[in-house]
Amino acid sequence: MGADAEIGALLRARCSARLTQMQVGKACGYSASAVSRIESGRLRVDYPTLMRLATFLRIAPEQLRALAVPGMANVATVAGGCRSVEEDEVRRRELLTGAVAAGATAVVGARPAAAAEPVDLEVALFRLPQVEPVPLPRLAGQVSAARRDFCATQYTRLRQTLPGLIAAATVTRDVSTGQAREEADLVLAPSYVLAAELATKQHSDAAWVAADRALAAARRSGIPVAVGEASRQLAIAMRRSGRSTAAVHLLTKEADDLDASRDHTGAVRTTLLLTGAYSAATGQDRSTALALLEEAEQEAGRHPAVPGLFTVEATRTQVDAYRISVLNALGTPDEAVTVADRLEVDRMPTAERRARARTDVARMWNALGDGKQTFAALRQVEAEAPQAVRRPALRALTAGLLYGPTRIEGVREFAARTGALAA
Repeated sequence: MGADAEIGALLRARCSARLTQMQVGKACGYSASAVSRIESGRLRVDYPTLMRLATFLRIAPEQLRALAVPGMANVATVAGGCRSVEEDEVRRRELLTGAVAAGATAVVGARPAAAAEPVDLEVALFRLPQVEPVPLPRLAGQVSAARRDFCATQYTRLRQTLPGLIAAATVTRDVSTGQAREEADLVLAPSYVLAAELATKQHSDAAWVAADRALAAARRSGIPVAVGEASRQLAIAMRRSGRSTAAVHLLTKEADDLDASRDHTGAVRTTLLLTGAYSAATGQDRSTALALLEEAEQEAGRHPAVPGLFTVEATRTQVDAYRISVLNALGTPDEAVTVADRLEVDRMPTAERRARARTDVARMWNALGDGKQTFAALRQVEAEAPQAVRRPALRALTAGLLYGPTRIEGVREFAARTGALAA
């Protein structure tokens, strides 16, 4: 089925809304016969008309946008690099395979050798490399590849490639107009989101800059999923600077603005509520934290998982992982033990999320004074994601075990291996 025919199939949603072709045409400036040709794929309409049709029929604009712009299906749903967003996106993603394979290093050059100089993300965001504009499908492939690196905890490689990717998306956006400019912003937003995610893991103030730029690009694109993802990153930066209440306000406001009845926006809403729950917990607002957690759990139960929509999936397993982090932050890790016992970490789809869940379990045991269980969880993190265990927060946790009152076999070697022990 061609893109025009698929658009037509979507527009036939008027049938379930009990609307006639004449009513649809009158609302959008077309005759009934023209609407019939659009629905059958025999008449192609311009972009503004397509968006008017989507609005009138209450179809998510990103669904039509993905079909209207060849090769941009993954970008229109925030470049789901971990996995595709919809089953019916598989065919369109395959069309991108050639572009992704050919362009996997075209934007940012060959992947750097392991011995390359580390990139200072704070400096790189203010001094982006000079690059040429790049075709949007190729940029879409680059975002997908970068998202996969993040999900696989390949942080060193991601740190090397992100500046070039952001630079390419920026210059491409700057030379584009109209719809192409919006699509370029839709590539730029998740690029900055990944920079914010990476900066947060490294405890870098660059997270503020990247999150702010991500949200600006997302709002320009007009796609609710992109806005939700960027808002989440900005709220995390707020929370880490001690502004938990402001973070919760931002997250709940964005969540309220999303349509909870649709699977993709409903999944975004669930993720925002989870981040809001943890943000409230860091501010010691127990009632708000638990209320948001329960709301998120209810939302997760109403909708099927939407793979690859975010780096965080809106599932009940993810809710349990957040529940542990919330209870840790509230100073009641004992309440998290039963949750940790039932947590099905192996059901989480990416190494990054599995490592994060095991990190929260390690923090729980550490708060309870059980060094051996803490170390066991840290070793699971290392087995899952070797680069994740070298993050500053985990090195500090390891150092606490090393210099703590209880001698634990293997900790010194682990500390040396992960950078927690000075050479």
